[in-house]
Parts: sequence; C-alpha cells; structure tokens
Amino acid sequence: MRKEKPSKTAYKVALNILTLGAIPEMSEVLPAGIVDATAKLLVSSGAAGERTVRWAKSSKSVLVSRAFDWIMPGQFEAFARRKAFFEDQVRKGISAGATQVLVLGAGFDTLSWRLAAEFPWVDFFEIDHPTSSLIKANGIESMGAQPNLHFVAGDLVKRRLVEVLTNEEGWSLDATTIIVAEGFMQYLPPEAVQDLFTQCALISDGGRIAFTYIPSRLNGSPDAGPWTGLVLLLLKLGGEPWLWSIRPEELESFVAVLGWKYSPGLITSSCKQGLEFYAVATH
Repeated sequence: MRKEKPSKTAYKVALNILTLGAIPEMSEVLPAGIVDATAKLLVSSGAAGERTVRWAKSSKSVLVSRAFDWIMPGQFEAFARRKAFFEDQVRKGISAGATQVLVLGAGFDTLSWRLAAEFPWVDFFEIDHPTSSLIKANGIESMGAQPNLHFVAGDLVKRRLVEVLTNEEGWSLDATTIIVAEGFMQYLPPEAVQDLFTQCALISDGGRIAFTYIPSRLNGSPDAGPWTGLVLLLLKLGGEPWLWSIRPEELESFVAVLGWKYSPGLITSSCKQGLEFYAVATH
C-alpha cells in the first residue's frame, strides 16, 4: 500500500456504495444515510471531485459495475449487504450495553461518524494507516466533527494494536467494546491476524468482534471464485494482495485458541455474501 495515498480498495468500495445507492433494491439494503455521507466525505476529504461522485451515482456506472461483476461474482451487491451487516452488529452491541466501538482499517466508511451523533454516550475509535487516517479526519472535520469520534493513526502491519491504543486519550480497557474488521483481515499476513485476535482480547472487557474473511481453497490459497488466479494477480499488481484466508470449518477452533468464542447465533442474515464470509466472535 502506498504511503502517500489512501488505500485504493477503500476508495473503490466508497465509490461502489454510491453506485449501489442508484439501484432501488440496493438502496433499501444500505444503511440509512450512508450514500449521502459517503459522497460528502469523498469530496470534503479531497479524495474525489464532484464530477467523480456524480458519475458513481449514475445509471452508466451501475451498468459498468454489473458488467465487471463476472470477475468476482456477486461481490458488487455484496458490499451493500456487508455495510448493513456491520451496522446491525454495532447497533445490537450498543443495545446490549457496549460503550466503545473500534473500527479497524475504516477507510472511507462513515458508520462511526453517522452513529456517533446518534449515540453520544458511546466512544467511537477508528484506526487506519496514517495517511488514510489524516485524509479522512480532515474530511470529517469539514463535515462536522463529533466529540465522541476519535481517529487513531497506526499501521497495524507494523505496530501492535495494544501499542497503538496504549496512550490514546479516551480509550478504556474496562469498557465493553465492539470491534469491527470489515474487509480488513485478508490484507494481513497470517501471523499478524493471529496476533490481532490476541490483541483485541487484551484491549477490551467483554464485547464482540465482527469481521469478514475470505475462505481458503484446498491448497490453502484464498478462494476468489471462478477467476481466482486472475483476481489474486490483479490484487498483487495493485499493491494490495490478499494474504490470509481460512476454511470456514476451521474458524471456530482458530479463534478459540486466541481467546474468542465463535458465535454464529449472533448473525441473523446469511453468513456468506459474494466472496466473503461474515463472522462474529465474543469473549
């Protein structure tokens, strides 16, 4: 990932959200307010211009996105369901008593900004690569900062989560916490994923972690659908390769040894959308 620019994947996902909002049936799946908030963030942060935003919202953009969906079947519309899944998990966690939310690798996601105003007694923290974090924080400042929304600059490939949060003002080790890792873990090396789960168990008192993961093929490589070889090559050439995946039947034992209990009962929708699986674990 280039240091001078935010994640290309985060940028593409944000544009996809705008395009999905132009599809009536998908606009009903997306969380309320996410399309407008994403458009404002892209413009206010300088990540995209008004012209790009208009194009992303156009019917032509919908046609283009659907035309290329054959590469990763179902993934385009899955982004809408993914956003709905994570917002549902955060809302349910808050209803169950959580007072702290941590979003890992947030990119241009607007969940924390939108919910911070709705739940002023909950502290929202976002950790992202320093460049991405600064660009987003500047954009949010222009949109209207929330006192309970905190941006933390930290590269979790190079620094441990506990180290990043140790001196962060407002972070509480005693608070029940919801941790969000949306479309994030596949970009970490396997050893970093294991360490991340361990670290997540150390930085909060109870709560849950909601995350997505890519399933593994029989040979252990990520399963990106019928065009796996092409997809993995394109991701590698783009500088943001998938490094971690796991077979669904191995997930429960994997998280158990790292201090977590796999909790599929907390997922009320399908556990798989597009190429990704959704999962929730508690401790």
